[in-house]
Amino acid sequence: MAYTAEDVKRLREATAAGMLDCKKALDEADGDYDKAVEIIRVKGLKGVTKREGRTTSNGLVIAKTEGNLGVMLELNCETDFVAKGDRFQELAAELLEQLISTKSADVATFSATKFSNGKSVQEVIDEANATLGEKIELRRIAVLDGSPVALYLHRTSPDLPPQLGVLVQLASDALEAGKDVAQHIAAFAPSFIRREDIPADQLDSERRIAEETARNEGKPEASIAKVVEGRLTGFVKEVSLLEQSFAKDAKKTVQQIVDEAKTAVSAFHRFKVGQ
Repeated sequence: MAYTAEDVKRLREATAAGMLDCKKALDEADGDYDKAVEIIRVKGLKGVTKREGRTTSNGLVIAKTEGNLGVMLELNCETDFVAKGDRFQELAAELLEQLISTKSADVATFSATKFSNGKSVQEVIDEANATLGEKIELRRIAVLDGSPVALYLHRTSPDLPPQLGVLVQLASDALEAGKDVAQHIAAFAPSFIRREDIPADQLDSERRIAEETARNEGKPEASIAKVVEGRLTGFVKEVSLLEQSFAKDAKKTVQQIVDEAKTAVSAFHRFKVGQ
């Protein structure tokens, strides 16, 4: 059975395999498209173990909200060519719908859940490894449930899917303010909601560093305590969401924005591909 250049293109778009590999598969399948897909998958599966050590520094972040439920996941791959491909993005969408259904708490638990066809999430990812010809990895997931969730997705490049996503859980329905806060988190990457959330040992470490730095700078002994507390306050404002200056109005803190919206931030997740 003969095949055309259009068949090669179709097979390449469906599998993300190289053009030469697609031609070889069609040759081997005597032009049968479905058989050629199977050949590429089989050959890909043989190479899955060889790809285990490869770095997955590209990919996407995908998220969705439904009522008081918000879910998000980061799916990684090796190249931006695969990241921008339809099959990779379809896979991410399939995984996201499964996450909505299962509300799994962690990647290991989620990977063991099964689709309606009986295949586990991990099996579907392994098949994608084979079909797409490079390592595909589910890096992390997030599920927020029980109260309104705001969502923000950001494209770092116009020809790529979103690579930065933020979910923000609110105490009440104030999604417009919630989206503003999500955009702020995307830009300023806080680590905690409030200063009380910062682990005591981390604060102690920052205090020691600030004190040692002040002494190395030759600050007078009498002023070191004040200098240390000032720098510690600066650190807290840097990592605590509610104490940061708001991205859209630096005269206000995020806490003020949240208060004005008559709500509170219960939790947030920020995913950026490669970070």
